[in-house]
Amino acid sequence: MLITLTYAPEPDAGVDATVLGHLLHKHPAKVQSFTAPVGDIQVFYPEATSERCTVAVLLEVDPVGLVRSKRFRGDAGALDHYVNDRPYVASSMLAVALGTVFRTAMTGRSDSYPELAAAPLPLRVEIPVVSTRGDEDDLVRRVFEPCGWTVSEQRIPLDEEHQDWGPSRYSGVTLTGRVRLADALRQLYVLLPVLDDAKHYWVGDDEVGKLERAGEGWLTAHPERDVITRRYLLHQRSLVAAAEGEGSAVSSAPSDAAAPLRVLRADAVLDALHDTGAARVVDMGCGPGALLVRLAKDRSFTRIVGVDVDARSLERAAMALRLDQASDAERARIELLHGSVVYRDERLRDHDAVVLMEVVEHVDPSRLGALEDAVFAGAAPPTVVVTTPNSEHNVLFPALAAGSFRHDDHRFEWAREQFRAWADEVAARQGYTVELRPVGIEHPEHGAPTQLALFRKADASVPQTPSNRAASPGTPLTPTGSTGFAHGQDAQAVSGRRTA
Repeated sequence: MLITLTYAPEPDAGVDATVLGHLLHKHPAKVQSFTAPVGDIQVFYPEATSERCTVAVLLEVDPVGLVRSKRFRGDAGALDHYVNDRPYVASSMLAVALGTVFRTAMTGRSDSYPELAAAPLPLRVEIPVVSTRGDEDDLVRRVFEPCGWTVSEQRIPLDEEHQDWGPSRYSGVTLTGRVRLADALRQLYVLLPVLDDAKHYWVGDDEVGKLERAGEGWLTAHPERDVITRRYLLHQRSLVAAAEGEGSAVSSAPSDAAAPLRVLRADAVLDALHDTGAARVVDMGCGPGALLVRLAKDRSFTRIVGVDVDARSLERAAMALRLDQASDAERARIELLHGSVVYRDERLRDHDAVVLMEVVEHVDPSRLGALEDAVFAGAAPPTVVVTTPNSEHNVLFPALAAGSFRHDDHRFEWAREQFRAWADEVAARQGYTVELRPVGIEHPEHGAPTQLALFRKADASVPQTPSNRAASPGTPLTPTGSTGFAHGQDAQAVSGRRTA
């Protein structure tokens, strides 16, 4: 599949068009090759004169290799995974290729030409083949024109020799306009998968963050924001709710928050840990490692343990933490364990704090007693931090249907008094004190979107500092190692899906 981008400055601008190479951080006189999970990428310049400069990105896809790859989402035995349009239609694979080769340019950084990098430029983008799947009419124009592009779309006939058969669902598209280069690249990164309404990889929680970063500065006010969000997130209701309903960069709801709720939530957890002086922390239901990455960057945390029942989530957490590239000291500092929040685990004792961030609501109410026993009586840390959605706030999320939960896997969502009653009862039974804190912008009637409980053991002493604590024993387990803990419904109790 192919895409070209052309820069032709106005004659009186006094700019050499080959400056495009500096802005893209790719030399016009070189053919550069890259290898990515999606295939082999070639970057070259078909023309590079002072008046006009064009860069081309050619992605050569091995469709059979994609099917056989573990990254490919779907049934490898299905025929349509082998006979399809993936090798030539602009899609998520081309978006990944653009992100791979133009990562720096997408940030808008240029040390050589900062003024040009920050300014709208006369650009032309040509995409020989795009697919517009689904029932959305005139989608190419609707998603690109509000970004400042003039759109020329030419439908490709189903068969050139049989025009009476009508057009196919494929088009050749040309975009022209004055757009900042970084914005143009980020718009293509988001909108190519939106047009195709499919992705070649599993869409997880981290896609919301990708959409926020790539959509910064242009997506919030886009009139087709809702369509773009739904299709980019493959219509997964929980992810769409997370993107649209939490004051994020793509939210349609007014918000004074400077960051999306998931960021504010993690900040609140870190603040609670710092308030108690915790240095050895367990993240129960760690999922793909969003909180673990934050903990790892803070050197005040001397030991970090992530626990999840889902082996794939632990593998993703290891990748997010880059444990394969970490030093021996860092690998000893961070440990990933396979386990469940509803079973006691001796490995989790002797830590300063246990965090359950957006975990309890994934546990069946009948198993909350087992969670209490495993965490408060079994691990028994001096500090426990629990966050969970405030169900009263749900009415303020426009993308959330009345009476719905924020995530398909939520077994319940507590109002503020329900959470307070549970927290008070647990604290009384287990010998803790508890402090409740709001997380996010508080509504005068419905409260904050997230509620946090900070439990402190009533007789807990100040946690030891790294200077007077003995080195922790044990060798980190591999992320895929199994302890045979959780099965059936219990297995869902620790798989941290932090989108709500």
